[in-house]
Amino acid sequence: MTLDEIIKKLKKESDPGNLEGMARVGIKPENAFGTKLPVIRALAKEIGRNHALARELWKAGYRESRILAAMVEEPGRVTEKQMDRWLRDFTYWEICDQVCMNLFYLLPWAHGKAIEWCRLEEEQQRRAGFALMAVIAWKDKKAPDSALIEFLPHLKKGAFDSRGPVEKAVSWALRQTAKRNNKLKNEALKISRELARADSKHAKWVAKDVIRKIN
Repeated sequence: MTLDEIIKKLKKESDPGNLEGMARVGIKPENAFGTKLPVIRALAKEIGRNHALARELWKAGYRESRILAAMVEEPGRVTEKQMDRWLRDFTYWEICDQVCMNLFYLLPWAHGKAIEWCRLEEEQQRRAGFALMAVIAWKDKKAPDSALIEFLPHLKKGAFDSRGPVEKAVSWALRQTAKRNNKLKNEALKISRELARADSKHAKWVAKDVIRKIN
């Protein structure tokens, strides 16, 4: 299936009404058809893994083509430079999360990149660091407890960020960490209780969100 054929299919399956719903939850890509995620997933399954096509899909610049690119990319052929290059194109939370969930967590540099990116200043790039921590805790069953514990000081610091996409990713990561086992749940709760006592409404929001959803 060629790039043109894929774009035509994505356009054919577009749902303009979905664009309005996306906008209400902060998904505002410059180029989008409104195609729903189940349609994109089905198309990815039909295509299979294809590194060259993933690169073309990403360069096309549409919301749908970039989500699809992450789904069909071959993890074994992704470099650190490609990760950083794609990171620079994150302009809203959905593309950030979809790439982390479908591709980045599978890569051998995921842990290091999560820590590196969560120190960046740009909003979506920083969110990517915390979102990647959340996905590693959620989907990487081989990640040892020690790797997730290493994330905790960064999550504690990130909770003071005043930007919604960042603080929500911090909460997500703490909650996913807590779901792994009782040891990690206790660690996440310890951090959350410390945040609840902080002189920051953003840290308090993260604490409340985590404690409410994991207890």
